[in-house]
Amino acid sequence: MAVMAWLWMRWLPMPPTSLSLSAGHPDGAYFAAARRYAAKFAERGVTLTVLPSEGSAQNLLRLRGAASPQADLAFVQGGMGYPVALRGTGEAVQTIARVDVEPLWIFSRIPGLDSLQQLQGLRISMDAPGSGTRKLALELLGQVDVVIQVAAAQSPVVQSLARSPGIQLVQLRNSAALTERLPYLQPRLLPQGALDDAARLPPRDTTMLVTTSSLVARADLHPALQRLAADVARGIHASPGLFHRAGDFPSLKRIEFPASEDARRTLLRGLPWLEQELPFWWAQLVWRLLVICLPVALAAYWLARLVPAYLRWLVESRVARWYGELMYIEHELAAQEVSGLELSRHLERLNSIERRMADFITPGYLMPRWFMLRQHIDFVRMSLYRMRGR
Repeated sequence: MAVMAWLWMRWLPMPPTSLSLSAGHPDGAYFAAARRYAAKFAERGVTLTVLPSEGSAQNLLRLRGAASPQADLAFVQGGMGYPVALRGTGEAVQTIARVDVEPLWIFSRIPGLDSLQQLQGLRISMDAPGSGTRKLALELLGQVDVVIQVAAAQSPVVQSLARSPGIQLVQLRNSAALTERLPYLQPRLLPQGALDDAARLPPRDTTMLVTTSSLVARADLHPALQRLAADVARGIHASPGLFHRAGDFPSLKRIEFPASEDARRTLLRGLPWLEQELPFWWAQLVWRLLVICLPVALAAYWLARLVPAYLRWLVESRVARWYGELMYIEHELAAQEVSGLELSRHLERLNSIERRMADFITPGYLMPRWFMLRQHIDFVRMSLYRMRGR
């Protein structure tokens, strides 16, 4: 039992019953997706706490334990891993999967903008902090000339800006050069009317720059929870979107952090058979019974059979060895004339056998053989005495 308990606790511990996911603004796409994750985890008997955050940078800090509260999972925007990789600190985080496409939206009150160089000297908002409401969007463009934001197409800020009179969606003409310099960006076509077909928003086909968002985890997150997160991602992110086809996500292509091997196997082949057929916690319990308790129980069973048999063999072999010595003495006496010196040597060997027999704790089942051996020793000793007296 002690061996089972040690293996259970140290080698193959049970996964924790709860974990946390650092998402984003409470009204953003990350937070909405995180709540769907929490519902799916709850169906498997695991509590997933969704943590609001200020964005991907804070999410990564929480995963590394550098910000409070710490997190086990997080959504991270594309591009966040490149400076991390250069600093060599990316090993603390593993990718569960890339899960979605996120467009880079550039809205402007100034018509005719088509390059980043034209933004110099303008008042620019690089993100829309806080609540993504129409009021905030209009206030932003009342204070700045350009809003640049990475967000889902259904984001309230994007929808509000796209519908605002006098606001244009900027298409950058040098997008190919930008993707060469920033490999986490890719060009995608936003069709006319994709945001609102009735209102013909956008009014024309527009080439957008997009990045991807990823679900990442602490590198030491329990493997079963990594598999569970990957399986939930398969169910949530498999449908098509504005910039991708059905089945494109979740994926482990073009990732910025090392891939979780458990997540990779889950995305390729699905969950292990036990976790497919049984509820999550029953699968964990049965697996440990199979790989820990069953082998230890079988080993204990065979040891319980083999150890007594081995000990019995050791005891019986000792008695057999004494019989062998006694038979050797008898053979010597019968084969040739024995000198007085040899008689004394044989008597000493008999005495040695008797001393060893006296120190030997004889099991009950060997007592008949032990008494027979004593009688045989006395018989041979008497024979030696008779030969000495001749």
